[in-house]
Order: sequence, then structure tokens, then C-alpha cells
Amino acid sequence: MARFLKDRSNKLGVAPGTPVFVGEKRVEKPTIHLLDYSKKELVEKYFEDAESLTGLNLTETYSWINVKGVHDAALIARIGQQFNLHNLLVEDIMNTGQRPTFIDHEDYFFIAVKMLKYNKARDYVESEQLTFVVGQNYLLTFQEQEGDVFDPIRERLRKEGAKIRTRGLDYFCYVLLDTVVDHYIHIVERFGDRIEELEGKILGKSSSDVLQSITDYKREMSYLRKVIRPAREAIIHFSKSDSVLINRKTWPFIKDLEGLTSLAAEAVETYSDILSDQLNIYQSSVSNKLNDVMKVLTIFSVIFIPLTFIAGIYGTNFKYLPELEYRYAYPIFWGALITVALGMLYYFKRKKWI
Repeated sequence: MARFLKDRSNKLGVAPGTPVFVGEKRVEKPTIHLLDYSKKELVEKYFEDAESLTGLNLTETYSWINVKGVHDAALIARIGQQFNLHNLLVEDIMNTGQRPTFIDHEDYFFIAVKMLKYNKARDYVESEQLTFVVGQNYLLTFQEQEGDVFDPIRERLRKEGAKIRTRGLDYFCYVLLDTVVDHYIHIVERFGDRIEELEGKILGKSSSDVLQSITDYKREMSYLRKVIRPAREAIIHFSKSDSVLINRKTWPFIKDLEGLTSLAAEAVETYSDILSDQLNIYQSSVSNKLNDVMKVLTIFSVIFIPLTFIAGIYGTNFKYLPELEYRYAYPIFWGALITVALGMLYYFKRKKWI
């Protein structure tokens, strides 16, 4: 499954604003989960079509409508019509390759981010697009599949008298985004622990496994950077919005969220730099070991060159070599070889070459 770019071939030549699904179908049939609540009451329902939302009370209560599965163009377009969403915004909801962004409309604001999950078995980051549309009394969220990071928030929402039920949907949107960003940091920390453990392996016995780990983690950091950096930009725009839908009491929380997102982005940059340094250290370590091997081989070669020369002279087939008739020629020959070899070793040692 492509993570960095989605296949957009089915959008070629299509008019702007046309709801066309971009991505991989992850659920067989979309479902709609409604949590309609006030300070004292909560109603929870599941639907499979947008028509069931007709007549929903959007004045006296707050409604969180979570749509799981965005591949059904008719369903998403019908929801867009019911809540008077712009055609381009409906198109963005169905484009799972949409860059994280914040768009402020007159009656609502729109936020698109990526929700990350850590696949422990594969040591791999999985993501899905998560989009928010926040109106006066409704919050629409669109996910690609079942399962998310919001179960603790749902449990808090189901408790009567919970603080989250007394605040507006701008605050509730902040709570959901805060949970998403917390998982960003959690995932970066997981990879950070493994990246820091690599340092000891690099300085110890280098192997191809270490290089493979560095390469894998560099890829994951690149993907996290692609997700988190634009998410930070979107949240910065969120924090600077002058929308009437954002209560003044929510501003400090959004500013704190901006700080958390910046922390996650900076951590990704830091670990990316560490991985680059580790790759350089690994390459230097391999080069140093190769140099050590070459140095030993060179020393042996240099020592044996003059010995080979001497042996070559006395291995010739000339008849008249004076030393051949001498009784002690053989031990003298070996003495000369050993003296030359030891002399060269002494010279190398004095020059600190070995």
C-alpha cells in the first residue's frame, strides 16, 4: 500500500468539486455513529445511510457524527448536501491523500489530519485520513476504516456530568486532535528508543542488519515528517483563526496543542538528523575496518617484496654464483632475509605506521 502518494488516476479530467474517492477501500460498507448529547442526556445510535440523519436536532444538543468509510461517493455527497458543505470540501473528504490542512468557512471550519497507528509486529507506521467539520452544534468526523484512538474519549462522553459534555464542539474538536497528536508523540518516542539503541551496535560489531535498521527507520521518519509537519501548519492556522465558532476559553487549549505538535515535529527532525549521523558513523566504521585490513595486507606485501627480490636472485639458473659453493651460504641467506624483515618492521614501528 502506497503511503507517500495515493493513486489519483481516477481523478484525471474530472471537474473540480466532483466527489471521487482516492485511496484504498478499507471497509465493505460505511457506517455512521451518532453521539447526540447535552449536559444531562446522551443518545447513541448507528446508521448505514445519510437519510437517517434527516431531522436531527442541531439546535438544543451537540452531535458528534462519525462516518467510518469514505469510499461511497453517494453517501458522502448526501451528507455534504445535508450540512451544506462546499463541493471542494466534500472532494477533500474523499481524497485520502489530502494534505493536512485547516479551512475556515463562514458556518463551519474544516480540518484534515492523519491518524497514526503503530504496527508492533511490523515495526511500521500505519495511517488513515481523519477529517473534521465543526459547525454550530455538530461535529462531523470522517475515517477510512473501523478502529481509532478515540475510545477513551467516548467513555468520558458517556459519563453524565463529564466536563467534556459542558463545553462546546470547538473544545471537543480540540480534545480529539489532542489525542491524535499524543499518538504522534508516542509513536515518535517508540522509534526514538530503537534509534538510540542503534548507537551501541554501530560502534560495536557493524553488520548489514544495522544498516538495514537505519534505512528502515529513516523511511519511517520521512513518513512521520510528511504527516506531522503539515499537521503542525494546520493546527497553527487553527490557533490563529478568528472563527466565531471558537470560544475564547478554548484558545489556551489550542495554543497548547500547537506546542505539542511542534514538539512532535521537532522530535522527528531530531531523530532524522541522528539517523543521518548514525549512517555516516556506520560508513566511517566500515571504512576504518577496511583500512585496518588494507594496512595489514600492505605491510605484509611491503615486507615480502625485498625478500622475494633476494630469493629471486638466488633462484636463478646461472651456473657461476659465488655464494652457491660456500658452506654457510644457506644460513647466511636466511639470516639476510630475517634481518631485512625485522629491519622493515622496526622502521614501520618507528614511523608509527603500525
